Amino acid sequence: MNSIQSDALEPTKDELAGQSLAQRLLRLAPVYGLVILTAFLIVLFSVLLPNTFPTLLNLRAILSDKAIIALLSLAAMIPMVAGRIDLTVGYGIVLWHILAISFQVNYGLPWPLAVVIVIALGALVGVANGILVEVAKIDAFIATLGTGTVLYAIALWHSGGRQVVGALDPSFYQLSGKFVFGLPITAYYVMVISLVMWLVLEFTPVGRYLYAIGANQKAAELNGIPTRKFVVAAFVASGTLSGLAGVLLASKLRIGQASVGLEFLLPALVGAFLGSTTIKPGRVNVWGTIIGVTILAVGISGIQQFGGSFWVEPLFNGSTLLIAIGIAGYAQRKKGAARK
Repeated sequence: MNSIQSDALEPTKDELAGQSLAQRLLRLAPVYGLVILTAFLIVLFSVLLPNTFPTLLNLRAILSDKAIIALLSLAAMIPMVAGRIDLTVGYGIVLWHILAISFQVNYGLPWPLAVVIVIALGALVGVANGILVEVAKIDAFIATLGTGTVLYAIALWHSGGRQVVGALDPSFYQLSGKFVFGLPITAYYVMVISLVMWLVLEFTPVGRYLYAIGANQKAAELNGIPTRKFVVAAFVASGTLSGLAGVLLASKLRIGQASVGLEFLLPALVGAFLGSTTIKPGRVNVWGTIIGVTILAVGISGIQQFGGSFWVEPLFNGSTLLIAIGIAGYAQRKKGAARK
């Protein structure tokens, strides 16, 4: 494995050794720039909006609104670890939340069975994406864009362009509507899944293999890693999380409609891309992704409380992405200069 090198840009212990405190802070600032910016925004909005922003009600609203985006960002980042992209996370959630309700309303299935079927279908789409990318050798962007468009078309056909509405089991609503220790249960889903993903990616051979494939697939193959199997598995994991997000969206909305879901695609991808610009710049990582989603949630919430218009959210998403990429680029140049 000596031929495979991580492309992460976080400073090593050897690099920091012998540097003064000021030099260390300067070196760490680009690495944790997004974390620092997030903390700054929280403090800023708390000072400017003391009656509305630093409140439990606002915290609940942020966690409830952004939990699904966080799950989709985590789903998108798994193939990114292996150097691929999965656009079906945004398109698939349209179909999954419609099916989660349709199976109960139109086909009379109990909600636990409907949930299992939807999540299994999400995993099956992941298998299809993996085959298209690794066996058919279609570029991941094109393959998943095509698959996602097909899923969206199926959602339109299945719903007939109309809302899917009906009486659902009240316990199904509790999947997303329940509060635990004063916080929405969806926040705990994100916490548990993030922790599991972090442990797998950072402390198991599976994570090391995926990062190795993302860094240099040819070198990974020469070192005996079955790259095809791991890339397909990454798409399966992504599809499974996307299916779960669809179920939670159905539980939250209580109706299914094809016009809902696509607006999650950009924030989810932005959160995943931002995850590669902080904590471990240059390498997609779990906590960086969570920070990316957090800064989007905090910034948009604060601006909206100031009376921001409807176009504020996409503007903030795009601006934050550009700033984060600039920070990561600065870190890369600094490290490149140090190596020279």
